[in-house]
Amino acid sequence: MANRKPLIDTDGEVRELTAEDIAKFKPAAEVLPLSLRKKLAVRGPQKTPTKERITIRLSREVVEQFRDSGEGWQARVDAALREWLKNHSPA
Repeated sequence: MANRKPLIDTDGEVRELTAEDIAKFKPAAEVLPLSLRKKLAVRGPQKTPTKERITIRLSREVVEQFRDSGEGWQARVDAALREWLKNHSPA
């Protein structure tokens, strides 16, 4: 360990990591305490995706009004289309 090249140079800058440095890295699960691992846990992939990513062209006015309504505007567009489908046929 004593002959290891420091990660920070004399100017306080972090040096570029080499392949040798990266090879010495350990998985986070081996080095982080359990309390921190729980805080960093991320949600896994959906078991069954419920929505489909598409590209759609809408009028600027419609998009602006939904965007101006704040966070979750895309879900509100989806809800508006679902409501419309209750009384109309897409054909």
